[in-house]
Amino acid sequence: MATAAQIQDAYIDYVLTNNEEPKSVYIFAKQLGTTEQEFYAFYSSFIAVEKAIWADLTTRAITEIQQQEVWINYTSREKILAFFYAYIELLKTRRSFVVYSLRKSRTQFSTPEVLDDTRTIFETFAENIIKSGLESKELADRRYLSKRYKDALWVQFGIILNFWVNDSSSNFEKTDEAIERGVNVTFDLFQRSPLDNIIDYGKFMTRNSRFKERMRF
Repeated sequence: MATAAQIQDAYIDYVLTNNEEPKSVYIFAKQLGTTEQEFYAFYSSFIAVEKAIWADLTTRAITEIQQQEVWINYTSREKILAFFYAYIELLKTRRSFVVYSLRKSRTQFSTPEVLDDTRTIFETFAENIIKSGLESKELADRRYLSKRYKDALWVQFGIILNFWVNDSSSNFEKTDEAIERGVNVTFDLFQRSPLDNIIDYGKFMTRNSRFKERMRF
């Protein structure tokens, strides 16, 4: 019986060799030396296989960085940077498939279907980091906006992924720069700024309206 990993590897080999997905599960399973029934024991369709490949890569990257001794001492910003650096290194081992999968699934405004499971995994990971950052006061706890921090990081995920796919620099060096710049800009927005002080001051003045009433010039 074929394993989930064997099905994934065979699928990757097929699409990269033929530049299209197999015509049917029957044909694919026969070439793999297994049966449709065994294929369906793991996956409901070829798109499910692609989703699993992406999800496994994402989970693996998260697991690898969290097992590092320095992980516990990282700030929230450093944890997200570590993820993206590790993730791109891991994607390099599957670059041809990544390019094929994204270009085949490209949509103009929405997340490609192949990344549905990946998004769930990444946002759960990001939410835990954001929660820790809010508790440590590293990140600004803004009413309404704090809940959207994970969405901003998912947007950054898409930007970095797209940049890497189109990066033609040696060893994808410009992607490393894109990661650093993008994550730093995003986290600068997450942290307290002069605008937060202005907003807090405005709230204070509103709550203390009696003071405003006494001010006569």
